[in-house]
Amino acid sequence: MQNVIDRAVFTVQQNNGAWIVVSEGSVLHRCKDKDEAKAHAHKRARASQDSGRAAMVRVSGEHGFFVAAR
Repeated sequence: MQNVIDRAVFTVQQNNGAWIVVSEGSVLHRCKDKDEAKAHAHKRARASQDSGRAAMVRVSGEHGFFVAAR
């Protein structure tokens, strides 16, 4: 049996020309700049982790990280 971790998920996504941060169905922040939205989501995730709840940030349209060839 697999253990399920309760975590807060903060999703950054585009909405009507703006970028929003959504968590548990609620819009937490709206801005014009994707980087600002990502920073806000990471700030909320860090606060969640500091309070003892695991957190994750998802960015719509990004699929993780990769190492560029040298």
